[in-house]
Amino acid sequence: MSVDWYQVFALSMSPLELLVRGSAIYLFLLAALRFFMQRDVGAVGLADLLVLVLIADAAQNAMAGEYRSVGDGLVLLSTILGWNVLFDYLAFRFPKVRRILQPPALKLVHRGRILSRNLRREFISQSELYAKLREHGISHLSQVQAAFMESDGTISVIRRSDTAGDDEGEDGGNARDRPL
Repeated sequence: MSVDWYQVFALSMSPLELLVRGSAIYLFLLAALRFFMQRDVGAVGLADLLVLVLIADAAQNAMAGEYRSVGDGLVLLSTILGWNVLFDYLAFRFPKVRRILQPPALKLVHRGRILSRNLRREFISQSELYAKLREHGISHLSQVQAAFMESDGTISVIRRSDTAGDDEGEDGGNARDRPL
């Protein structure tokens, strides 16, 4: 049982071809995931995980071709990581690039009122929103000045300074004063 170290690390295909394959798949997946995949409410659902696994499997075949060595894999991984670092740098350095790569925050609640259109746009139910607000210690919508879905899918909340609904509204009242 001997190891042919040359076969393990020698490139079996052109590094340029690996670079082109890796770049093409990375750029396509970046665009597809950024523009076509919906953001979730701060979590990855089972369907999202399945899509990512299937994409990874399909992309591996397109990127790899017939490569057989560790060297080929290292060139391919370096290409993917290089693109990732480059886009992170460009998004940090140039606001226009950041706006393309990262979606802006989306307002979900404004002055204690739910913006239903924006919830529908992101396929967020009111019960999901209420759960996220409760995680922030909010018990009534009237306590919320604004709530946003951030580009990473998390919900951020800005409390009202005049929280009128803290201890009232248990007996009904309007929708803003009812407990979440």
